[in-house]
Amino acid sequence: MAETGIDGRIGDRVRALRAERGLTLDGLARLADVSRAMLSRVERGESSPTAQLLVKICGGLGTSLSALFAAAEAPASGPLSRRADQPTWRDPESGYVRRNVSPPGSGSAVEVVEVEFPAGGSVSFENRRVAGADQHVWVLDGVLELEVGGEAFRLEAGDCLVMRFGVPVAFRNPSARPVRYAVIVSHGRARP
Repeated sequence: MAETGIDGRIGDRVRALRAERGLTLDGLARLADVSRAMLSRVERGESSPTAQLLVKICGGLGTSLSALFAAAEAPASGPLSRRADQPTWRDPESGYVRRNVSPPGSGSAVEVVEVEFPAGGSVSFENRRVAGADQHVWVLDGVLELEVGGEAFRLEAGDCLVMRFGVPVAFRNPSARPVRYAVIVSHGRARP
């Protein structure tokens, strides 16, 4: 069992998901296109993985980053999630801070995440398809530029963009101040 900090809980969850899927370390490393040694360090909680690395691992596991974080949280404590109790994670590479807003273990098909992205920051992901899942990016404050599958978008406060998993996506904060946005992930079926 890894340490109880967020990196340890993420490692425990990656290991559990890998076992549920009957994958060896080598098998998941191949599917995720990451080294076996790095995957082993993540599972043991010895690495503070970047968001890019976690997205690759999630792709190999067939799950979303949001679902991985939700499962790595503390057990359910009821239908209310107070801000002071909401777990946060900082990407060591881009510096963005991710806060899981939704109450853990609620069983809801929707997850709400708040992200604070630093001034001038950027991060890119090679998103893999996650069956039955999509996400909305809703800018709360500031400006966010996204490139989704080669198409460019500029979002300002109040703007919302639906993004499907399965295409490369790049986030960029072009301004001199942080941008705050919400990511709403739906694991349910899309409406017609």
